[in-house]
Amino acid sequence: MKITAQQVNELRKSTGAGMMDCKKALVETEGDMEKAIDVLRKKGQKVAAKRADRDATEGVVLSKVSADKTYAAVVMVNCETDFVAKNSDFIGFTQSILDVAISNKAKTADDLNNMDLNGRKVEELILDQTGVIGEKIQLGHFEIIEAESVYSYIHPGNRIATIAGFNKSGDNLADAGKDIVMQIAAMDPVSLSKDDVSEDVIKREIEIGMDQARQEGKPEEMLEKIATGKLNKFYKENTLLNQSFIKDNKMSVSQYLSNVEGDLTITGFKRLALA
Repeated sequence: MKITAQQVNELRKSTGAGMMDCKKALVETEGDMEKAIDVLRKKGQKVAAKRADRDATEGVVLSKVSADKTYAAVVMVNCETDFVAKNSDFIGFTQSILDVAISNKAKTADDLNNMDLNGRKVEELILDQTGVIGEKIQLGHFEIIEAESVYSYIHPGNRIATIAGFNKSGDNLADAGKDIVMQIAAMDPVSLSKDDVSEDVIKREIEIGMDQARQEGKPEEMLEKIATGKLNKFYKENTLLNQSFIKDNKMSVSQYLSNVEGDLTITGFKRLALA
């Protein structure tokens, strides 16, 4: 039986598999589309089982904002090698997953895995890609922000992406939104403000500060005061609103936002990055 280009393209669109893999599956099943899909899925499951213990530490990180600009998502899809991560088909596959998340305003990674993409569940297509590519492929991370207005940024190379939400909306905030998501990418804050830093982190920083001061020979009665000073420095360097604004280090991010609009503030942010 002759397999047509139209059949191959239809199977490729449905599964995301490569052209030759689709043609082989159709030849094997004598043109039966459903059976060909099963062949490709079984191939993916076999490869996935063999590579389950592999480390998938490379990948692609992308972010995007919904049309109404109130929902933003950032996704990381992992693979094993840099070679695959830079492949345009793999980047496109990751983008298609993100597009589904944006269109349906997915809340969690489980939501996203169970959403429909070209008639299949996202998690099924990820498994298919494992078979097609021959590497462990997985949805590594998925985060969202919902707010009055949201912004996103993808750093060149697709290894870092950020999203942020604001308490206000308006075209006049566009530059500020772009500045903030780029700030998050560049400065990697651990939290929004010092109030959001966990007690465990505060305790750890105080202990480290006291140990450093003790090793420097400072008097025991001065250790806590010195450690508190170091903690304040930690807040300035690691909490977004207290960080120095990257475009003008004479002001903090909080001061920059106040200059844009009096009560403008950030409601939340997410940053995903490959090591």
